[in-house]
Amino acid sequence: MEVSRIRALRGPNLWSHHTAVEAIVTCSNAELSVGDLPGFEVRLRARFPEISPLQPTGHNDAIPLAHVLELTTLGLQAQAGCPVTFSRTTQTLEPGIFQVVVEYTEESVGRLALELAEALCRAALEDKPFDLAGALAQLRDLDEDVRLGPSTGSIVQAAVDRNIPYRRLTEGSLVVFGWGSKQRKIQAAEMDGTSAIAEAIAQDKELTKKLLHAAGVPVPLGRSVTDVDDAWAAACEIGLPVAVKPKDGNQGKGVTVNVTTREQLNAAYAAAIEFRDDILVERYLPGNDFRLLVIGNKLVAAARRDPPQVVGDGVHSVRELVEQVNKDPRRGSGHATSLTKIRFDDIALGSLAKQGYVADSIAPKGQRVILRNNANLSTGGSATDVTDDVHPAVAARAVAAAQMVGLDICGVDLVADSVLKPIEDQNGGIVEVNAAPGLRMHLSPSYGKGRPVGEAIVSAMFEDGEDGRIPIVAVTGTNGKTTTVRLIAHLLTASGLRTGMTNTDGVYIEGRQIDSGDCSGPRSARNVLLHPDVDAAVFETARGGVLREGLAFDRCQVAVVTNIGSGDHLGLNYITTVEDLAVLKRVIVQNVADSGVAVLNAADPIVVGMAANCRGSVTFFAADIQLPEMAAHRARGHRVVYVEGGNLVAAQGKARHIVPLADIPITRNGSIGFQVENVMASVAAAWGVGIEWDAIRAGLRSFANESDNAPGRFNVFNYRGATLIADYGHNPDAILALVRAVESMPGKHRSVVISGAGDRRDQDIRQQTEILGDAFDDVVLYQDQCQRGRADGEVVALLRQGLANARRTKLVDEINGEFIAIDTAMDRLSEGDLCLILIDQVEESLAHIAKRIAEAQPASA
Repeated sequence: MEVSRIRALRGPNLWSHHTAVEAIVTCSNAELSVGDLPGFEVRLRARFPEISPLQPTGHNDAIPLAHVLELTTLGLQAQAGCPVTFSRTTQTLEPGIFQVVVEYTEESVGRLALELAEALCRAALEDKPFDLAGALAQLRDLDEDVRLGPSTGSIVQAAVDRNIPYRRLTEGSLVVFGWGSKQRKIQAAEMDGTSAIAEAIAQDKELTKKLLHAAGVPVPLGRSVTDVDDAWAAACEIGLPVAVKPKDGNQGKGVTVNVTTREQLNAAYAAAIEFRDDILVERYLPGNDFRLLVIGNKLVAAARRDPPQVVGDGVHSVRELVEQVNKDPRRGSGHATSLTKIRFDDIALGSLAKQGYVADSIAPKGQRVILRNNANLSTGGSATDVTDDVHPAVAARAVAAAQMVGLDICGVDLVADSVLKPIEDQNGGIVEVNAAPGLRMHLSPSYGKGRPVGEAIVSAMFEDGEDGRIPIVAVTGTNGKTTTVRLIAHLLTASGLRTGMTNTDGVYIEGRQIDSGDCSGPRSARNVLLHPDVDAAVFETARGGVLREGLAFDRCQVAVVTNIGSGDHLGLNYITTVEDLAVLKRVIVQNVADSGVAVLNAADPIVVGMAANCRGSVTFFAADIQLPEMAAHRARGHRVVYVEGGNLVAAQGKARHIVPLADIPITRNGSIGFQVENVMASVAAAWGVGIEWDAIRAGLRSFANESDNAPGRFNVFNYRGATLIADYGHNPDAILALVRAVESMPGKHRSVVISGAGDRRDQDIRQQTEILGDAFDDVVLYQDQCQRGRADGEVVALLRQGLANARRTKLVDEINGEFIAIDTAMDRLSEGDLCLILIDQVEESLAHIAKRIAEAQPASA
């Protein structure tokens, strides 16, 4: 068995809506049925007893080893605690080669699971040992390292519950919610609206106390100290007992409370100086330690924090009791679990010494033994929910403290006997405020009920009814994608929306190109969705990107399928038939939002069939309203776009919106059939987004198919009285559409310049010149810059073969180089001639043509 071409599908994809790892698996003849491998299943189950039953995947009883790899990869993740359920194995047309797809929740965990599964299968094949416990521990440890912690995870889950999309920007806890201009970001439990100044104030505990005191919030007195002697002097000024802490610490690191002697203070100072140079000594407030969580202007949760402790049983030592407590599955080594293991370190030993114990002491039954003076969960403390007990005056003080510092999410640390009465009535005080507070104690307290703090944070970022989404229009098909994308973006812009666009020419934000090259994949789309100035996005969605990574979004508002043709990269990546291609292209239709629209070409039966896969509504477009699909769709009250009497008509029920084709320059009064189709698709998409019809009409009028608006898409020029057309058509369907378009245009002598893309099938390359040979007098063949895996001259030879039976072509030239071929054709043109140039390097070729035209213009007087 050989595993190759491992891909991470990071969005909805050909196989499912889940994120998944995909691999190509090659099995030997003997591995095509594991039932023919003596003892294999017995050895496999001995090594992995929890693997699910092996069931045939096809029409026969054979279970290929690839399917076993799939089940093992899924099973290992499930046993490691990952919530995965989807997997699939599909045989390709090549014997013994399979596509294996397995869901993951964390990409690195999914990849490791596949690697371990392969090792497990090999161990079973070769009857070698396999450390299952070690493999599961590897997966669990990696999963804990990379997955979101409980605090950030609760916020993400709350967003998911509200249908708000999210994306992790780093391997840490920086997460963006929503898209474009509606996005918000969090870092752990800190919102993007929190200023760096507020965070700096919160880290400076002395400054924080000054501000809180100025606001009338009770705080303990104290000051910064320069050394241990100054610390003792401060303690004497304030009055013992005192607390010693780093001036800008967090998570209770280096904090010692209830210091009553010089010896204790020396030890406390030494503990604090390990973390920061600036040390604070302040009055120690006796009482319980409470954490009050403020979000916006509300107190949303409160918990009493108790220091790490054990209760003596008269039998076990303190060390043994700690080991027992740490066996609680809720306790982990970091922040990924609801509680943290109790540390048995020097601080714990020091705390024991104060109580007259050592690690091996056996405490009397029922005696509480404190392992630390501070009650932070990160050092092993526990929490009891007291949200319902908080007195309104206490809540008001907590909110005032958060607002005085300027924190949107704030953990307020209160020391008092209880939260049942005002702070002033019990000589308590607020000892600290915290930016990015931990949420674990409120989500899963040791005692009491958890609080929906994730929902509260999401509600603070997004008002009720908002989901952070901007309209996304995804466009796919064989031909017309780029022009349709550009026109849709133009219509959205005409309506006042700041629009981001990706296509095979680049990435554009508000009409400004920010990246060049083929940007029709998910990475470019994700970049647009991250741009803060984008109110709507239009994406050309190429087959390659969907195969490599899946979609860049979970749902789109509008999915447009222009057509499905036979010349679109068939034979690559196991997409061998038009039906295969249609299944891939309909991924965008399957992922239309419930309230969204699929815009489908009713003249293409394969595209019509995609309507059944749309969870939203469907708009059909076709020039002929009499097509059965169009007529039936309109009769049912659904939207249709068609051509009638020289007008483009968009209808639903009795409502009709009419735009004369004469007012749409791109169609040349309706004479360019494929451009009429592109316009119908674009109008239906803009209608689906909810654009006003006045804006649609204005946008159609102002979109001319020139090289600046749609470079390489039927750009028409006048050269010395001859008509010159430049287009990027590069498959048989596109060539046929171009031939039909130029047939309606005058041209006494017709010539064409063409190369071919090497990543097409031989028959598709030949078919292009078979079509052209019946429509043009002269053909200039050229070899383009990139042969895409073909040998020199191979593509040109195939193009010449296509001209073997040409009915019209008499002259054929073979040129090495695109610009030389263009010059050869242009030099032959006379007034009244027509030349179609099928360009490869779009920008460079258009610039070259423009230069030639400029040079031919007569000098101005």
